[in-house]
Amino acid sequence: MRPLVILTGPTAVGKTKLSIELAKAINAEIISADSMQVYKYMDIGTAKIRPEEMEGVKHYLVDEFEPDDDFNVVKFQEYTKRYMEDIYSRGKIPLIVGGTGFYIQAIIKDVDFTENDADMTYRHELEALAKEKGATYLHNMLKEVDEASAIAIHENNVKKVIRALEFYQQTGTKISEHNLEQSERTSPYDFTYFVLNDDREKLYERIDLRIDEMLEEGLIEEVKHLREMGYSRDLVSMQGLGYKEILAYLEGECTLEEAVYILKRDTRHFAKRQLTWFRREKNVTWVDKQKYNYNTEQILEFMLEKLAPSIGKELTNERTI
Repeated sequence: MRPLVILTGPTAVGKTKLSIELAKAINAEIISADSMQVYKYMDIGTAKIRPEEMEGVKHYLVDEFEPDDDFNVVKFQEYTKRYMEDIYSRGKIPLIVGGTGFYIQAIIKDVDFTENDADMTYRHELEALAKEKGATYLHNMLKEVDEASAIAIHENNVKKVIRALEFYQQTGTKISEHNLEQSERTSPYDFTYFVLNDDREKLYERIDLRIDEMLEEGLIEEVKHLREMGYSRDLVSMQGLGYKEILAYLEGECTLEEAVYILKRDTRHFAKRQLTWFRREKNVTWVDKQKYNYNTEQILEFMLEKLAPSIGKELTNERTI
């Protein structure tokens, strides 16, 4: 099996800097597993890596889609598999970096998405129903056909509720059963899955600091510019953390202070959900920063030792391992 390296962890934990050092050490190219950094013009609010920070390491799925393009896990899998083949063909190793756990699972388990986008009628009917009768009504519909999914999906996540109902309508089977079946698939890759983590209080401090820095760097101006370009609030991209809160402020629904409070709170909640997801995953290697005294060199040394059995033989003498 071909080697694959994953570096993930909660938002603001410090994946970006470490990923560059790791990529250079193992002769890898980076595929971003971030559901927001894929969009153009959305730089500050997504904490997108800057070209100068890449240090010559090639990145994929960063700045590739317009904010009104449809990007989802199915497209992520399609593009990532294609990019991985290209990376392998040049004797390099794919390094998937990002915090979207479902995207990562789609690759390492080679999840089979039964997707039928040819007929969008039912999806549009459900979207109209959500607007007319509300999210709770739609969630109750899901509860009737797939109680496990209704428990797993919050009623406010209308997009996922619709997808689960759509899957049931298209296939006659529950998406919860399908997902369980897919999660038990064996991986076609010899993968090493690192989860970078930190003390929760320190992580929350980093989140708050990062949001303060985003505001200083011009987050409000970035959101204004996107709005001026015609990207509306109902887009999936504009519902991302950092964008929907600032849009609410710009449209007079709350003060800036309230918007920032909500953004910090919801980002902390998001980090907590990410960690819950990673704890459920099997065959992961947790990398706790405090254990290595926050020393990047020590962390990198540990990761390289862990990688040596699987990718050491793939590397030339010019490489680190």
